[in-house]
Amino acid sequence: MPAPLDFAFSPIHDLHRDRTRRIHGLFRAAVGETERPADAYCLAHHSLEGAEAAARAGDTPTFDWYQAHPDANGTALATPTAVGPRIVVSPDPGLMPRSSISDTAYYVLGPDTTVAPPSELALTTTAFATAARHGFGELLADHAVVTCLLRRKALGDTLVSWALTHLPGTVYTDHVDDPAVLGRDLIHEAGHNWLNDALASIGCKLDEAVTFHSPWRNSQRPSFGFLHACWAFPLTMIYTARVLTETSGDIHRFLAGYLDQQRRLLTTTTTDHTSALALIPHPGLQQRLRNVYAEALSL
Repeated sequence: MPAPLDFAFSPIHDLHRDRTRRIHGLFRAAVGETERPADAYCLAHHSLEGAEAAARAGDTPTFDWYQAHPDANGTALATPTAVGPRIVVSPDPGLMPRSSISDTAYYVLGPDTTVAPPSELALTTTAFATAARHGFGELLADHAVVTCLLRRKALGDTLVSWALTHLPGTVYTDHVDDPAVLGRDLIHEAGHNWLNDALASIGCKLDEAVTFHSPWRNSQRPSFGFLHACWAFPLTMIYTARVLTETSGDIHRFLAGYLDQQRRLLTTTTTDHTSALALIPHPGLQQRLRNVYAEALSL
């Protein structure tokens, strides 16, 4: 079994506890002693988002429901996995709202939420186990608490996935009904959630006026987006290199092609990555980003 990557970063754990305590304070709810801090942190943000939307809409019953469920009922919806209890849902992408601060669609756990169908639960459970087996269990345990499976697509189609700063610990992703590929995309978005939390936990606000060329978008990107890409894509490269040995056929060819593509893109960013890392005022965080980037470059 490959060695786990080091995702331990104590400021993140402090952030999780502090923000959860503050949100639960708004609901006059105590943080459960047996709850995992990362789970409570993610679910508290779902309740906060849902309660705010209900308040704006004047929907008192729904607002009261969130008051009574500061975990957005996530604990009851959870399915056991190799990385802990996970909430897996299958919202209709066409019905997902957009917030006033972002055009990106999102889904919030609420009183009408039901778990994903058994086939999608099994797919996601296996994907978590696969990713954990290859060293990413800690990342997914703390930063992929809620998975929203969106469109089922054919292998080779464009897969769209994303994460949002206002719903940390939540992953939105299309899938091709294969756990090895889904594991890759869960790691990618959990990586974004990790870096969002890491930067927030040290109070780092990157200068958006400083830009770098992103080969993934073939455009200039602010330092925040560039560093995110130089962290999340290397994570998926490391995972893909590790999981290739247990794949075959079309899935093996698909993932091998993905890894070759990412190698070519990453090698064009070495000089800019060094400059971008210098913008982060925390040596420990710098080193974690540098280590993952270097391992991906070596593949």
